[in-house]
Amino acid sequence: MNLDFTLTDLSGTFSVTDVVLALSLSFVLSLAVAWVYRATHRNVSYSQSYVHTLIILGMIIALIMLVVGSNIARAFALVGALSVVRFRNAIKETRDVGFIFLVMGIGMACGTRFYLLAAIADAMILGVIMLMHRFDWFHLDVQRQVVKVQVPADGMDHSAAVQDVLIARTKEFELISTESIRGGSLTELCYTARLKQGVAPGDLVTALNEVTAGQRATVLTGYDQTDM
Repeated sequence: MNLDFTLTDLSGTFSVTDVVLALSLSFVLSLAVAWVYRATHRNVSYSQSYVHTLIILGMIIALIMLVVGSNIARAFALVGALSVVRFRNAIKETRDVGFIFLVMGIGMACGTRFYLLAAIADAMILGVIMLMHRFDWFHLDVQRQVVKVQVPADGMDHSAAVQDVLIARTKEFELISTESIRGGSLTELCYTARLKQGVAPGDLVTALNEVTAGQRATVLTGYDQTDM
């Protein structure tokens, strides 16, 4: 039995022009996505490496689609190879996932040579993002606080005193978690609340310290959402 060790050239499935055009267009369109992401980002969790990843990911997806083409065997091989990749970094904002899927879609369209589709979809979706950012759609103009209070775990019910302070200084509040900390010596109570008009976060902290035996009290203030 003779084995064939000759190399097979598969570059005929696409031309050099196809490769250059697909990668170049995916770069330009992903660059536009990255620019819009930076321009519309509001919170403090901005990451330059994430923006770079958006651009790189769009080009990589285009490359993968060029390699796969219409070959089912290659598609399954790539799925198996990519399944070993594990991502350790958590996505901090929900909208970041949308930008990832957007550059993936752009890369897929460019890699399968749907250039017009990629350009039109990119322009329309980015236009919608800019429109939502410009006119601040669905903004809830309500200031919320997350109040974290540590009380001694000495068998006494300190939550009643804490709630009396919250009733006097907040419009509304709700207990969202109770956690044992410091090896069980302390209990941390976590509330969401809305301060009354004229009540400063520092005033609430001072009042809470008076009923918690001087234990730590924290007030986190944010609009629409607060990182826990």
